Amino acid sequence: MSRATGPGFRPTHVVPPRGMPAWETPDPARPTVPLDPLLPVQLVERRGDWGHIRCANGWAAWVDGRHLVAVPEDPPAAEGPAGTADPGPLLARAAEALADYRSAVEELAAGGLDGEEFADRTRDLRIGVVVDGESVWLYDPEESRWVYGDGRRLTTYATDRAVGGAEDTGHAPTRLVAPEGEP
Repeated sequence: MSRATGPGFRPTHVVPPRGMPAWETPDPARPTVPLDPLLPVQLVERRGDWGHIRCANGWAAWVDGRHLVAVPEDPPAAEGPAGTADPGPLLARAAEALADYRSAVEELAAGGLDGEEFADRTRDLRIGVVVDGESVWLYDPEESRWVYGDGRRLTTYATDRAVGGAEDTGHAPTRLVAPEGEP
């Protein structure tokens, strides 16, 4: 993936529940690292079926934009539908998962674990946190969903539960696109 720079990250989509392949350029011959399921991304540009996305850490890639799951344009307002009253427990679980991962990394670096033991120890860890000022997006692995929090409560932002029967095929877009301005 390429490194992108720019102002703050605000997710517009999430990766489909099964993850998705990604490419360095809008060219099926140039694959890169696949994207994790439900990863929040920002759609920066569209070219036909291709979508140029940016991740919270600044990395960018091209994907089959038809399979991105759109999230609400604006996060739910505090006066909107009731959400989970207290974001504390989910934040605590995220902190525990991060501590567990950090401990495993330290043991691996110190030689106390080999690669297979490290993989076994971290296999079921899932964490996702994006903090942007007073806003936070947290992955809730128990409910398989991303939630948005405004400091007072959490509301569901995106979920990996099937919606409308659409499934990610894992295939690259088949239509190649010409650079803008070319026929």
